[in-house]
Amino acid sequence: MDALRLIRSTRHGLAEARSVAQVLAEAWQACALVEAVAMVMALELTEPDAMSALDGAGCGGAEIARAVAEAAGHAAACVGRPPDDGAGPSRAERLTVLAGLPGTARELRALVQETAEALIVLACGAAEQELYWRCIDSVDAAAECQDLATQLLRVVDPACRELRPPGEWQTAGEPETDSAPDTESGPDTESAPETGPGSES
Repeated sequence: MDALRLIRSTRHGLAEARSVAQVLAEAWQACALVEAVAMVMALELTEPDAMSALDGAGCGGAEIARAVAEAAGHAAACVGRPPDDGAGPSRAERLTVLAGLPGTARELRALVQETAEALIVLACGAAEQELYWRCIDSVDAAAECQDLATQLLRVVDPACRELRPPGEWQTAGEPETDSAPDTESGPDTESAPETGPGSES
């Protein structure tokens, strides 16, 4: 299946996820897909035609794509594959073709950002420390992945050469002791405590 179709399907699944289990499942699918697509992009960027079309930047782009894949793999490991997904084929395993580098890179970067945002919301509403730190570790890995995805996009799409790397995630750390988690706009979770799991009592 084409990478763009898989990425868009995953972005839709992530947007539609409501429960904690659904968000975690979609986040894992997203990270695994980013890893797979980035590895295919790395292979394509080592082809002579790609290096020529990118004014010799293909080789450097391949290294960045491999770094994206590594960061995405780390994020996927932090999220963890849901134990109840039946262990069937993931979306990443359905990947067969990559139609175009610029469009794929743009969608890939958007998917990483949306995955991190979903995990931040989940962390803010987490009632358990294990879930909280699982999400935070994943967000940290996703933040690195998005920075690398931005670099990759600048390489493969001349129109994005001036694109700035994303800023640091504002909530990718332990919550303040005097701030309560906000779950009103996030996926359905169990009622959250008045302070985050990492707050002192």
